[in-house]
Amino acid sequence: MNFVFSTKMPKRYSFPTHVNDLIMDRSEATTSEVFVVVLKPGQAPPLHRHEDTEQIFYIVEGEGWLEIGGEAGKGQTTPLRSYNVNASDIVRVPPNTYHRISCVGETPLRYVAVDCFPGGRPTAEPTWESHVRAVCREQGWDFDAVTS
Repeated sequence: MNFVFSTKMPKRYSFPTHVNDLIMDRSEATTSEVFVVVLKPGQAPPLHRHEDTEQIFYIVEGEGWLEIGGEAGKGQTTPLRSYNVNASDIVRVPPNTYHRISCVGETPLRYVAVDCFPGGRPTAEPTWESHVRAVCREQGWDFDAVTS
């Protein structure tokens, strides 16, 4: 069992919209995983939600624009709200809530993302790689290009 995870040699996933450096895979924990996200100026992942995941972001550097809201599954959809985010800010994304963060500064936006699984590790996607495969299928991205 591992208790300390180095950030020096992460597994890199280069999506067309951002980079995720995997630090701790969900398969190495019961209810969490950790990665560092890097967005270049102008980059943003697609607006999306995670039905089974609460996310916590700690902004390390850069300036971002957070769009969040539109919670699904309650018979109505709440409107998106927008916030500026900067170094030392903490962002909380509840489960099943649409969100997207964009890099709006002239330097990359870098943040630590902690995914928390209230119901335990997802059985349909028990590893980060299995999750990435599902995201690539959904977005029409080439998994081999993302992981090379």
